[in-house]
Amino acid sequence: MSIYLPIAEMSVSVFILFGMGAAVGFLSGMFGVGGGFLMTPLLIFYNIPPAIAVATEANQIVASSFSGALAHLRKGTVDVKLGVVLLTGGIAGATGGVYIFSALRTAGQLDLIISILYVVFLGSIGGLMTIESIGAMRKVKKGVPSDRRKPGQHNWIHGLPFKMRFRKSKLYVSAIPILLLGVLVGLLASIMGVGGGFIMVPAMIYLLHVPTNVVIGTSLFQIIFVTAYTTIIQSSTNQTVDVVLAFILMVGGVIGAQFGAAAGHKLRGEQLRILLGLMVLAVCLRLGYDLVVTPDDLFSLSFSNVGVGH
Repeated sequence: MSIYLPIAEMSVSVFILFGMGAAVGFLSGMFGVGGGFLMTPLLIFYNIPPAIAVATEANQIVASSFSGALAHLRKGTVDVKLGVVLLTGGIAGATGGVYIFSALRTAGQLDLIISILYVVFLGSIGGLMTIESIGAMRKVKKGVPSDRRKPGQHNWIHGLPFKMRFRKSKLYVSAIPILLLGVLVGLLASIMGVGGGFIMVPAMIYLLHVPTNVVIGTSLFQIIFVTAYTTIIQSSTNQTVDVVLAFILMVGGVIGAQFGAAAGHKLRGEQLRILLGLMVLAVCLRLGYDLVVTPDDLFSLSFSNVGVGH
């Protein structure tokens, strides 16, 4: 069954979009990511214009993240205080990111920049997560504890000022890196159409040493509000949010996220990390291939409505 998307100005299959939303929602609930790093490329592969895909996906992430966060709240694995500090930085980052998005679109460089950002960020994060997770799994097989946080162990972040205590995460760290992480996530949400979980989750695990089970729920909690804010700003500033597309993806995402959250609680932390890392790398390779491969049609003709009827 096909449906017409008014903003994207094209007809698409409802079942394919629903399936994409459900699959990404499942991954959202399982890994604590908004799923935009998968959904936005999938929409682009499905020939949705990148500007529409980015802005609309931020809307869909709200629903799937809310559904996943609700499941984690019931299990008591959300650090609300940590999420609010991340959110403060996220709102600031998203505000600046929307205006950068608008400037790139006006300059005609938006599609290229989005693809390059995806390849760079996904390749770096996915590679590091995969390598670390393989090492952690080897330690488990040998009977060596895989917990990276040892008693008395600190890194440079723990020496920064303005410290806050986060009891749910058992942390006492500076608010500065948390705010900066939130700003980065907000920028990515508005420019790339992602929740930023693929950056936030590993950063919270490896830099802040937040327990993996708390990271997932807290990440989803923060993503809800940043992407909701991004959607409103994108809609009013750039008019690139397709409500029909967003609704179909949201329905699938909400259903999938509930099953994903249940599945995530059955896996160990290092298993979740290696699965997420491999998935991030797969998307990176697919986008990188599209950047370097020679297209089938080297030239294309497009027609403008300007002057029609005159």
